[in-house]
Amino acid sequence: MLNRKEFLKTSTLGLGAMALAPSFNQSFAASSSSEVPRRFVFIRKSSGIRPAEIALQDFSDSDKALDEQKQALEADLHKHELPKWLRGLDEHKEHMTILQGLSAKMSENIHWSFSSVMGCFKSNRNTLSAIKRTTVDFELAKLFPSPFGHVELSFAGGRTGIVDGYSAPAPQTRNYCYADPETALNELFKSVLNPEAVNSDNDMLSFLQSKEGMQLSGIKGHEKRRQEMQVDLIDAIRRRNAKLIKMAGSLADFLPEIDPVHAGGGPTASTPEKQAAMTDVLIAALKSGLTNVVTYTIDDLGTPITGLPGNETDRVGIHPLGHDEAFGGVPAWKTREQIRISHVNQIAAIVKELKHTPEAGGTMFDNTMIMYFPENGETHHGVGKESPFLIMAGDNCKLNCAGRYIRLPYLGTDGHKTLGNWYTTLLNAHGNPIEHYGDLDPEMSRKKLPQTGPIDQLMS
Repeated sequence: MLNRKEFLKTSTLGLGAMALAPSFNQSFAASSSSEVPRRFVFIRKSSGIRPAEIALQDFSDSDKALDEQKQALEADLHKHELPKWLRGLDEHKEHMTILQGLSAKMSENIHWSFSSVMGCFKSNRNTLSAIKRTTVDFELAKLFPSPFGHVELSFAGGRTGIVDGYSAPAPQTRNYCYADPETALNELFKSVLNPEAVNSDNDMLSFLQSKEGMQLSGIKGHEKRRQEMQVDLIDAIRRRNAKLIKMAGSLADFLPEIDPVHAGGGPTASTPEKQAAMTDVLIAALKSGLTNVVTYTIDDLGTPITGLPGNETDRVGIHPLGHDEAFGGVPAWKTREQIRISHVNQIAAIVKELKHTPEAGGTMFDNTMIMYFPENGETHHGVGKESPFLIMAGDNCKLNCAGRYIRLPYLGTDGHKTLGNWYTTLLNAHGNPIEHYGDLDPEMSRKKLPQTGPIDQLMS
């Protein structure tokens, strides 16, 4: 018989079960209303989004001056041409928002933000004890329960399998994530693809919950108390497994097919192939109802980029690219643009598929919001003075922002808004009346400028 340590090392459920346990109190709660659930997709990219890259290039002279001076500005996207890298979303302008001017100095910036960009705190380079609060994606998942509650996907560092994630289901608790398309497919649709494994996991969960399991664990002191708390929640995970087994028949209808090139973590798959496969799994998880909230780290500085148009034979490094190193004779700015285009292609695929999926007299996209943003601020060595957001939101979005370019006043000036204000807006609009989410900005505090609450102009 496996002991606890062996189980957690060898079972793909083991890491996930322990990491996910604190969020499971919400996973099977009945929805408080008969509304179709809202869905949220957070797509994190590395190496910044430079504000000028996402600005509209055909502004009038007066609007261009306001934008460059980082003063308040709004523009109708239908009256402007999108930057080249965003044109894959041209037909969806009415559902697009370009949000400029948010600051994120309460998050970590420079190269990586780890958990902090999702939680508005300093994470001390991903130190577990520094995870100050439940991240915003998990807070949203509580409002719209689903069997998995929350799903995290990642191409960070070129990893494969199930690995540490960046979201947090509770303070001092790190989430896990699926780091390649094959693993994500096999774990999310395990009850269809490998129901025997689900039953085997249930057997081991029963063992872990027993006194024998606790005695054999060898854990003492503070860690033993922490483990006892987690083991108390194992029943919730077992209930999830039971529900997934019952759902297996309907889940089979949504099972995506991914190319055999992704077997074993897909060591020979190109970056565009990996992105397309992960997008297929993400869409299937939403359409099947397995989750309503997905967080997707689409790259970080350690993600190898291969097969990129213009650099097909190169292995592009995002970090040297951020320092303007050219690959294959292609200027760095152009390769960075192509990376963003590859990201937008995935966003467009999600939008298109959800718009073609009927739901409640409309489509699934009507009830979905997709957010694409830099994990580390405004440039490769971001400092968090600006953190541009690209938002795609359906007709039932509970915010007033669609079809607009919105620049908020700059950091340290009256009317400025932070990442915490944005997340407060999301939570308030969808049923969590929290006064303010996240840490406050020291510069705004020093100047005694108001900085709590939602962004009123975006509230419906």
